[in-house]
Amino acid sequence: MPTSKVRLNICGSSYVIATTESEDYMQNLADRLNLDMNELMSSSNTVSITTAAVMTALSYRDELEKASGSADNMRRQIKNYLEDAASAKMAAEELRRENDALRKQVDDLRRRLNLRDAALN
Repeated sequence: MPTSKVRLNICGSSYVIATTESEDYMQNLADRLNLDMNELMSSSNTVSITTAAVMTALSYRDELEKASGSADNMRRQIKNYLEDAASAKMAAEELRRENDALRKQVDDLRRRLNLRDAALN
């Protein structure tokens, strides 16, 4: 994917970054970051841009860790479901084979019973 340069404004500062993402996507990220940092800075007069950036980065990192943990958990659950489904499929196939064998036995017994009844009559 080609790299393009995108200009973003965050907390009054302009940044030009090279990215393979779309400009809209990057602008949305910058807008959220700008909003989150400004919210922190407006909550207290002592919060600097640097502090707001660090606190916001920690918050985003926390979200990432929790989301990664959730994704890992979902992958484990899906793996377990797939293993259960494969086991169920194998069990169903075994039961189908057993059912086919029993049907053949029943058909054979019926045939033999009919032959015996015909021989007795």
